[in-house]
Amino acid sequence: MRPLLAILGTLSLVLGTLGIVLPVLPTTPFYLLTAWCYLRCSRKLYDKVMSSRIFGDTVRNYMEHRAISRKTKAVSIATTLLTIGISVAVVDSVWIRILLACVAAGVSIHILSMKTLR
Repeated sequence: MRPLLAILGTLSLVLGTLGIVLPVLPTTPFYLLTAWCYLRCSRKLYDKVMSSRIFGDTVRNYMEHRAISRKTKAVSIATTLLTIGISVAVVDSVWIRILLACVAAGVSIHILSMKTLR
């Protein structure tokens, strides 16, 4: 079971990292899944993820406080709007533009509705 959890954790880590630049792929849920998998299969992998300079604090804050920092909210929303804005600019279909705008609004509302860590 441990090898399967390690593989699943690594896959979710890759998908979460791709989610940083792909607007419809979430980042934090994949990083949370990574932490969960690694915690159950390897303390060494878990500690490595939790000490990550890039996303360790975000995962820890969510796991311990069920909250994200104001800075993380701002960066998440800005990145979402930027990447979806670029997508809207290059797509010709009005319906896809509307769908992308709805995705941007939904993601932004979700992020804003989460508890803010002080």
